[in-house]
Amino acid sequence: MFYTPTDDSILEGYQNAKAVYASLGLDTERALAQFEKVGISIHSWAGDDVTGFETHEGGVHSENTVTGNYPGRARTPKELMTDMDKVLSLCPGTKKINLHASYAIFDEENPWVDRDRLEPKHFKKWVDFCKARGLGADFNPTFFSHPKCDPLTLASPNEETRKFWVEHGKACIRISQYLAEELGQPCTMNIWTGDGFKDVPADRKGPRDRYKASIDEILREPYDFKLVKPCIESKVFGIGVEAYTVGSAEFALSYAAFNREKCIPLMDNGHYHPTEVVSDKIPALLAFFPEIALHITRPIRWDSDHVVLFDDETKEICKEIVRCDGLDGRVNIALDYFDASINRISAWTVGFRNVEKALLSALCTYATAQTTDADLSACGFDAPVFTAVVTNEDGSTVQLAYACGTDGWYLQVEGDTSVYTVDTSTVQALLLTENDLKTQE
Repeated sequence: MFYTPTDDSILEGYQNAKAVYASLGLDTERALAQFEKVGISIHSWAGDDVTGFETHEGGVHSENTVTGNYPGRARTPKELMTDMDKVLSLCPGTKKINLHASYAIFDEENPWVDRDRLEPKHFKKWVDFCKARGLGADFNPTFFSHPKCDPLTLASPNEETRKFWVEHGKACIRISQYLAEELGQPCTMNIWTGDGFKDVPADRKGPRDRYKASIDEILREPYDFKLVKPCIESKVFGIGVEAYTVGSAEFALSYAAFNREKCIPLMDNGHYHPTEVVSDKIPALLAFFPEIALHITRPIRWDSDHVVLFDDETKEICKEIVRCDGLDGRVNIALDYFDASINRISAWTVGFRNVEKALLSALCTYATAQTTDADLSACGFDAPVFTAVVTNEDGSTVQLAYACGTDGWYLQVEGDTSVYTVDTSTVQALLLTENDLKTQE
């Protein structure tokens, strides 16, 4: 016999949890309010195994490996939209959808065109779908699964091939601008290719020179950087390109760093060596970039794109997003997993909700605690240990008061009635003297 919780029992459980968190100085209502504003991009390709809707003869040549053949794959735009609706209904919070160019919708009014000639009108039905549900949209050029992969795309030595894919990228810039303008939300447009070689090439630099030049040309297409956020995504290797990947991590990060006014870096936590973790890379990148993007997945041994779990790395990724003030727009969150061996709607939903749980968990950690009705004497503010004065860029100042209470260190900001918890390491760093700093140097 299975226990089915009622609405009353769920509410009672939450109230009990709320009281426990409050006893630790954690405001769950504040955490929920913050959580509601976080937009997570749900990926369309989880519903149809990255097949898309290019119906023209010779259109889609799937080179992607999707394990399993579970019944129920979406075969038409209508079926995919219906499946996505079900997922959206099961996932709370703010959502966006994430589309590939191969999800263009062709009909009698707008017949098939190849990818280099795609136009905004081929995505109008997706715009209508989003408007009816209050969603934003992200976008991806589809630099794979096409007869003009030779097998390279933007890095191809063949000028005609390269030109085709550059024109495809430009078309996607225009489509992304259209999506952003129509939906009133910025559109993250991610550039990723599977360009590479199965064995070690004699020339490692040439393909990267061509890749760089191709991306340069794509980004010359006019767009509003406040609305369209082109991303450069890296990868360690792919099936059939095990020895050499053109768009490696070093390439992608270097390109984004030298073109900060045009694009941002995107990290997929399945695209690194097994001993690397994206949770550590987030604060590293945010020290240099005003904005980054993420694809959250679950790699097993490699980029196998399994359904996201509420596991340690997912929780650590979300902790770093919160700790680094990523929820204010500095981190664009999208999902990227698909597994055709299980029910796709269930997989979509479980993975999405696990990311949401990880975000909520991060918002309810001690490091982010805030309360407005704290006992100031119990927090030690009758006799603060020390104060600090911070000078803003405009020359104005604000005073910070640090106190040691019964359960740890606390902070009050001048003009703010809230009390914040502070990690001990932060206080220790602020208490270092000039001689201490010289010694550490």
